[in-house]
Amino acid sequence: MQWETVIGLEIHAQLATQSKIFSGSATTFGAEPNTQASLVDLGMPGTLPVLNAEAVRMACKFGLAVDAEIAGQNVFARKNYFYPDLPKGYQTSQMDHPIVGKGFLDITLEDGSTRRIGITRAHLEEDAGKSLHEDFHGMSGIDLNRAGTPLLEIVSEPDIRSAKEAVAYVKAMHSLVRYLGICDGNMAEGSLRCDCNVSVRPKGQAEFGTRAEIKNVNSFRFIEKAINHEVQRQIELIEDGGKVVQETRLYDPNKDETRSMRSKEEANDYRYFPCPDLLPVVIEQSFLDEVRASLPELPVQKRERFEREFDLSAYDASVLSASRELADYFEQVNNTCGDAKLAANWVMGELSSLLNKEGLEIEQSPVSAEQLGGMILRIRDNTISGKIAKMVFEAMAAGEGSADEIIEKKGLKQVTDSGAIEAMLDEVLAANAEQVEQYRASDEAKRGKMFGFFVGQAMKASKGKANPGQVNQLLKQKLEG
Repeated sequence: MQWETVIGLEIHAQLATQSKIFSGSATTFGAEPNTQASLVDLGMPGTLPVLNAEAVRMACKFGLAVDAEIAGQNVFARKNYFYPDLPKGYQTSQMDHPIVGKGFLDITLEDGSTRRIGITRAHLEEDAGKSLHEDFHGMSGIDLNRAGTPLLEIVSEPDIRSAKEAVAYVKAMHSLVRYLGICDGNMAEGSLRCDCNVSVRPKGQAEFGTRAEIKNVNSFRFIEKAINHEVQRQIELIEDGGKVVQETRLYDPNKDETRSMRSKEEANDYRYFPCPDLLPVVIEQSFLDEVRASLPELPVQKRERFEREFDLSAYDASVLSASRELADYFEQVNNTCGDAKLAANWVMGELSSLLNKEGLEIEQSPVSAEQLGGMILRIRDNTISGKIAKMVFEAMAAGEGSADEIIEKKGLKQVTDSGAIEAMLDEVLAANAEQVEQYRASDEAKRGKMFGFFVGQAMKASKGKANPGQVNQLLKQKLEG
């Protein structure tokens, strides 16, 4: 039987506010346990929540970016359940009246095609604390620093049809929230987490199969692996005569498998009701207009501009616009050197290779955009060759100064004097007289191979400083002559 996969994703993005959604406690990651939890976060009797206006602004920013409906009036509700890291016994969330309604996000797949994934809703809620299972000798510790951190839960339509599409969607969402400045996207720290709702159905069947939810997957690689494993598990289960049950599962990356956590019934188990401590949030058009005016150029818009304005390929434009920081770096390099294609090649080539090797983000690059642009200028005006440029780049990365300083200090200036290059070539040809005779006696095919030998000897003699274009041109003239 042919099977079709149906996937819907719930992305939890921690909003990058300075304080929590209903209290003034700080949201800084990595503080000592329970040092950033106020009486409100602890759910102490008599305390009242106060809504963080910046969290509302960020949610609206997101809604406008995905062309979604923004609810003029949205309501907070209590989601009731008991868990040790939720001291109030309920989570303040939004159920029937979320702040962001239906929207969409276009994703680019590996073959270059695009797909539109519907967004059902996005709602504001508070994060829970964290259970710690290490170093407690059979017990669990509870850290409530995270309790009350503002979350935007973004729920997709079940429009995704493969694990690779799911990863493309999460990457596009990750890029978008970082562009908007509403989430730092640090998946290792839990700033962006994903729940994957996965089901399978026979190809051609309209009804959805029974879904299982894989909770809190926190890397692109694990999202792909978890979904692929779950799809295989469900297909094998059905083909063996079993039935998929609706449940919450956990992905174990060490064993590369999903395992059952708890059965999942309908949402009314949570006994949602409007929160009596919070008034409905009314969003006026003037506020939305102000937020819309503050939107940056979004990833898709930037990619299209890079293609149009700089004549970059769709692939290059897509890579360079993947993050706001990388796009800004590339544009600074181009502004300095005035050659977008050379700038793109160096940013995507040598610079990316260096950052990957050192495990650095673009913001931590040891070579500034101005330095790289300055070096490319020296390639463009023939001060250095592409080969020497790699030596200059390594020296800049080692902190030895600007391209001009390094070229001067190390005597790397390219030789462009035709007379000097001719004299050097005469010496090379005289030292290889036998090969010159062989070249002149050979046919066109053999000459092509032998020509590379002479170029190599010439560049060796000039210690890589001779202009390669001039060397090729003059060498050809001399050998043909």
